[in-house]
Amino acid sequence: MTRPAPGTRADYRAFRTLPTRWMDNDEYGHMNNATYLSLFDTAISLWQMENGIPIRGPNAMRLLVVETGCRYHAEAGFPDTIHAGLRLGHIGTSSMRTEIGLFRNDENTACTEGFFTQVLTGAQGRPAPLPLPLRETLQALLP
Repeated sequence: MTRPAPGTRADYRAFRTLPTRWMDNDEYGHMNNATYLSLFDTAISLWQMENGIPIRGPNAMRLLVVETGCRYHAEAGFPDTIHAGLRLGHIGTSSMRTEIGLFRNDENTACTEGFFTQVLTGAQGRPAPLPLPLRETLQALLP
């Protein structure tokens, strides 16, 4: 099986800097697997909030995560500083797939890459079309 080469910073459109914590390390001295997904979620949520996409409160868009994935290229752990790169991998009628590359410190190659697929749902919990203003905001993440 041939593994894809890790992406570089140039492959991503927006970045968020996220510190690691001592508690993120596992028994082997590197970051616990669940922490990677937490970093993905935090980077996406921060970007959405900073770009006017309400994710909390009465006007929140109900963007539910329906699929995730993660590929590990190299270890990371405390006290690394993680730079999370974001790009839009796909946009559909009611869903979007945000791809994330995690970069340790000043490294140019991703130590980890993954994705979150989110579906916009209405009050009844059924998929709803992504509104035009959201689509226009997401354009900034297109490769």
